Amino acid sequence: MKIVQVKDVHSKPNPHGVDARSISDTENAQVAHITLQPGESLKKHITPVDVVFYVLEGRGIVEIGEERAEVLADTLIESPAKIAHRWINESHEALRILVIKTPRPKEATKML
Repeated sequence: MKIVQVKDVHSKPNPHGVDARSISDTENAQVAHITLQPGESLKKHITPVDVVFYVLEGRGIVEIGEERAEVLADTLIESPAKIAHRWINESHEALRILVIKTPRPKEATKML
């Protein structure tokens, strides 16, 4: 059994300039924990695999393709492979998101 405490994993530099922590990376999937502080956002990008987002805490705006929605904690969002997407935190509180990529990407994410 492997147990990971998010607080014990360090954020790595990333093109978005936000707190993003890789908490699981296996041959079948990747799981990350992203925290967006008020006013922060992810740059629009394309992931080569399907992504599932689960909002752990807060309120945020998710854009996938031409769709845009405001979502709250305890919401799951599916983002198909090769569709541009991003997250925006326009609230006054932190937004915490669990990101699950399946299958594990073999290509790099494309920044737009």
